[in-house]
Amino acid sequence: MLRGNTSYSDGVYHSSCAKHISFTSVQAGEIMAVKISGIEKNSIAAKKKIEKDDVLISINGNEINDVLDYRFYINDTKLLLSLKTADGKSKLAMIRKDEFEDIGLEFETYLMDKQRSCKNKCIFCFIDQLPKGLRKSLYFKDDDSRLSFLFGNYITLTNLTDDEVQRIIKMHISPVNVSVHTMNPGLRVKMMANPKAGDALNRLKAFADAGIILNTQLVLCPGINDGKELEFSLNELSKLYPAVQSIAAVPVGLSDHREGLYELKPYNEQTAGEVIDTIDRFNEKFKKENGTVIAYAADEFYIKANRPMPDEDYYNGYPQLDNGVGMWTLLKTEFKQALEECEERAVDRRVTVVTGVAAYPLISELAKKAENKIKGLSVNVVEVKNKLLGSMITVSGLICGADIVSALKNTDLGEELIIPPNCLRSEGDMFLDDMTVDELSEKLNVKVTQNGTGGEDLLRALTGGI
Repeated sequence: MLRGNTSYSDGVYHSSCAKHISFTSVQAGEIMAVKISGIEKNSIAAKKKIEKDDVLISINGNEINDVLDYRFYINDTKLLLSLKTADGKSKLAMIRKDEFEDIGLEFETYLMDKQRSCKNKCIFCFIDQLPKGLRKSLYFKDDDSRLSFLFGNYITLTNLTDDEVQRIIKMHISPVNVSVHTMNPGLRVKMMANPKAGDALNRLKAFADAGIILNTQLVLCPGINDGKELEFSLNELSKLYPAVQSIAAVPVGLSDHREGLYELKPYNEQTAGEVIDTIDRFNEKFKKENGTVIAYAADEFYIKANRPMPDEDYYNGYPQLDNGVGMWTLLKTEFKQALEECEERAVDRRVTVVTGVAAYPLISELAKKAENKIKGLSVNVVEVKNKLLGSMITVSGLICGADIVSALKNTDLGEELIIPPNCLRSEGDMFLDDMTVDELSEKLNVKVTQNGTGGEDLLRALTGGI
């Protein structure tokens, strides 16, 4: 709602890698290998005469195809690297090092080949609901397991081969984030329009048996996979505890561009409340048996149901924050703590903050608290309605530049305009509609600042850093 999956990066509506390592694939005989784009100065690789444009074929006899292979096999203390030079000659490099010491190789792209596109045709797919005319990269549907491990993307498991499943188990790559949607195999096939979707659920148990941690999400569609089907999915996923660490229930997002798509209804106050009640009943039983809860309704369900958000203790460290679960509570908690630690003082500062419809009540409340403590601070919070995607899209992360301009016509913006932390693409420079931050600043004739992701960041942005 305020950050996380409500933001976007081109091609993916979205954890980390130790370094910015990436790979370009080349063919070495019949073996896939990766080309080295650079060598760190004074590194182990430099001392071993490994050079830029050499091709890394294997480490200790294990083929290197992508960053997952590389990071797994590079941690041994004794390494035998098999390489080919730019002119095709074979060479070996023997290396002794500390267990987690890096050797200094640099690569170009994270994946050895093209990013794997989604083979499903989900009835709720948001990318299918984008208007025409946006930049091409926004229409790419990702379902690549490697991006799940590197960046926390959610995958459906339908793209995985048996060999890839075994590689994940062998490397014990964890956690894996899975878009489950339903544990009913037949219903999953129907919802994802993929005959493999039901059988792919068996891989959840294979991962759980191997000790792989699973974070799961259920995109709920009214009358389809909620109600009794939601109860069934929660109960089936709970059988995989403790491997299943968390279950997020997220409401389907519906834009105004659904011509020719499966007919879906939005959640309303009653149906959203029913989802919360189902999850609460499940958690009550699960907590009696296991001492904790693992299922969470996204913040948007509480907003739609007009119910108060749970307190911080409920979220168990916020395992599903990027799915919009607990963002409201966390931001409010962090802001309150930061404000309590802030010294009372006077300033002469007027700023404008824009936010989506969903977050508007919270941001307004926090801004008023800041004004009450910081004398001379004036914050104008403006609700931006989403005209590009439609009125049912209320998250701040999908606000576009043109809608901000429209919402702020004839408004005294003060000395600075503060925009949400997640409405720009990952490079941090462009809105969904291709307007840049500089263009927005020029159109509105005001300094534009992107807020950070937490409550302390918001307070710092409002106060100018005091």
